[in-house]
Amino acid sequence: MRKRIKILQVCAIDSSVDALLKPLIKACMSNGIITHNVCTNTGKFIELETEGLTMIHIPIDRQINPLKNLKSIWRLYRLMKKEKYDIVHVHTPIAALLGRVAAKMAGIKHIVYTAHGFYFHDEMQPKQYKLFYTIEKYAARYLTDWLLLQSLEDYELAIKDSFKNPNRILHLSNGVDIWKKFNSSLVSINDIEQFYAKENITKNDFIFSFIGRLVKEKGIFELVAAFKRLSLKYPQAKLILIGGLLESERDQYSYKKLIIDLEHENIHYLGFRKDVPLLMGASDVYVLPSYREGLPRSIIEAMAMNKPIIATNIRGCREEVVDGENGYLVEKESVAELYEAMEKLIASSVLVRQFGMRSREIVEELFDEEKVLKKQIELFEKLSI
Repeated sequence: MRKRIKILQVCAIDSSVDALLKPLIKACMSNGIITHNVCTNTGKFIELETEGLTMIHIPIDRQINPLKNLKSIWRLYRLMKKEKYDIVHVHTPIAALLGRVAAKMAGIKHIVYTAHGFYFHDEMQPKQYKLFYTIEKYAARYLTDWLLLQSLEDYELAIKDSFKNPNRILHLSNGVDIWKKFNSSLVSINDIEQFYAKENITKNDFIFSFIGRLVKEKGIFELVAAFKRLSLKYPQAKLILIGGLLESERDQYSYKKLIIDLEHENIHYLGFRKDVPLLMGASDVYVLPSYREGLPRSIIEAMAMNKPIIATNIRGCREEVVDGENGYLVEKESVAELYEAMEKLIASSVLVRQFGMRSREIVEELFDEEKVLKKQIELFEKLSI
């Protein structure tokens, strides 16, 4: 009888399990893979355990803090030695590094790292870029058996710069459930109308939406500034903001300043929400003006719901948005370009419809979650032989 595979999924906090890893974890469980999940418990453990997930609390700091980092490595090491996992699969920058060090110490046979977006990026100062590039490269080379990249740009860089043997580097992509969850045909008009009524929105309003952490690096200040200017000319414009800021986030100042900026009759701050398909269905255009991203899932969700996208011309976003085809790419931190793109779409229902249809076509071709999960399950089963 074939031995069941036993995997440990490692990330920093439980919200990452909930928002990013849950489809993979459930797919593993459905395929008979014993799956444990370790991270910091910020309050979601009970909810996740109710869904059948095995959650293990080990504090993992999201910043470089030598003392705390060493404690995390030691606790991870002890867990791995005790449970004797076949595979350790790590995610998110700091947790991924600490998890790989612990896994190497524990003698784990297969160490897999999914880079949801390399930590280094073009906007860093040269010395900072070189430091994090070097850490990523040598951690991939010496602490990692398989390197999985969501971003095609990251994948091409890893191949070109010999992060590992090309046979051990996979382009994973990213995806969402585009058939049973993020599908416009599943959102009822009645539910949308109820949402409008609750938020004092009419069917004649034009809704821009944003999902993400409310921090400066998400471009939220530029978005609010561009929207306020737009609403002077187009009073039917509305902006819905979905998300918030965890207490563990570094950029608390941005959040406090932003709350003051949101005092506007046409801006609707909804906080964290579970009904994202409904909110995307109720929107006309999705906007994500981030300074840096991996391969943003929120854009894929909006594309799956037939929405045009406005995003910054950065790694990840430009793999999902084809400028002038399913939306617009603008330069980061440019309120003027953001305003111009928003105005083009609010002024043309034809473009909104055309771009939205193309978004759905692209998602079906490139960002179907079923295909992404299949790649990972096939790798895990290959490693168990």
